[in-house]
Amino acid sequence: MNTVTIIGLLAAFGTTVSFLPQAIKTIQTKDTSGISLSMYALFTTGTLLWLIYGLLSNSLPVTIANAITFVFASIILIYKIKYK
Repeated sequence: MNTVTIIGLLAAFGTTVSFLPQAIKTIQTKDTSGISLSMYALFTTGTLLWLIYGLLSNSLPVTIANAITFVFASIILIYKIKYK
């Protein structure tokens, strides 16, 4: 594994892990009152597009980070819609 991939994996780990506490809290409490629906819809769409980009460009760090983030972002977006 080359240095660029290692840096990418560390960056992916950092950004994904930093997102998890808020995602877990939102999933546990179902409280989405502080979340903008339009912002989260755009964020989730952007994450999906980054995931597709990662897959198409064979970028492991981009793919892994965005796959995990997309799952949690989608759950939060569904909660935002369901528990208005």
